Amino acid sequence: MYLKKLKIGNIELQNNILLAPMAGITDLPFRIICEKFKPGLVCTEMISAKGLFFNDEKTKLLLDRKGENSPVAVQIFGSDVDAMKYASQYVSKIADVVDINMGCPAPKVVKNGDGSKLLLNLDLAGKIAEEVVKASSVPVTVKMRIGWDKEHIVAVELAKILEQVGVSSITIHGRTRDEYYSGLADWDIIKKVKESVSIPVIGNGDIKSVQDAEKIFKQTNVDGIMIGRASIGNPWIFEDIINYLSGKDLKEVSKEDKLKIIIEHINLQVSQNGEETAVKQMRKHISYYIKNMKEASKARDIMNHIETKQELITCLTEYFKNN
Repeated sequence: MYLKKLKIGNIELQNNILLAPMAGITDLPFRIICEKFKPGLVCTEMISAKGLFFNDEKTKLLLDRKGENSPVAVQIFGSDVDAMKYASQYVSKIADVVDINMGCPAPKVVKNGDGSKLLLNLDLAGKIAEEVVKASSVPVTVKMRIGWDKEHIVAVELAKILEQVGVSSITIHGRTRDEYYSGLADWDIIKKVKESVSIPVIGNGDIKSVQDAEKIFKQTNVDGIMIGRASIGNPWIFEDIINYLSGKDLKEVSKEDKLKIIIEHINLQVSQNGEETAVKQMRKHISYYIKNMKEASKARDIMNHIETKQELITCLTEYFKNN
């Protein structure tokens, strides 16, 4: 009933269970790992429009899609209209969808007027969306929060503006910027947004289990859901939700399967970023992969001091064998 194909502009996704963009997490290796468990769409980390505008090589590296098959949304952020237009035109050559970030709460982002700071300037937010839509050759979506703080809940008002300027779908994280990731996501406001526009609305925030997925669909009538933090260390969540909503039995992830995925993730990371950087990057992922396993804290401490791929794989293999 809730699981279905999702149309975003002229793109049809195979299902409506999507991977959210997360800074420092949804790089190419992580997206390829998640892709194995069939999300309808995966999203890049947020990419600076100004970085692209000024031809920054580091920024362009984030656009690598080598080995990736799923439809990909490339998320851009910024508050300069010209830079956002340029970025939209640039990334739409390689993206299936261009997504505009209007939700990031990070101080280094909002201090420049970007991310969720746009929720305090709806005229500018609307103008940016309008110009990005005009410049893009693929559908444009927006990911936003419900407002800046409890005194500025603007989700419904902004959603209507975005629909008018040609945005193809909207994802709502049910928190204000002030809340960051604390408290509970307000799904009631997501429901109000869904009722106020005719374009697809995707719900995001506090979807940590298959039961949460069913509950948000039931409570809000959204067209799709986006999974963020709950997928870190648990890419299986996409397949679990798909199976659960299809009435199929959930597959238990064996220790062998989990170890196999972690090692594949390590190898992808090394291939992408080189051994020294990759081993450090994998520390945060491994801490999530082994969360709630026996002696996880002790194992994490040991692995956080490992600097070579082979030593890391050997340590993980030994840890899984003994737990």
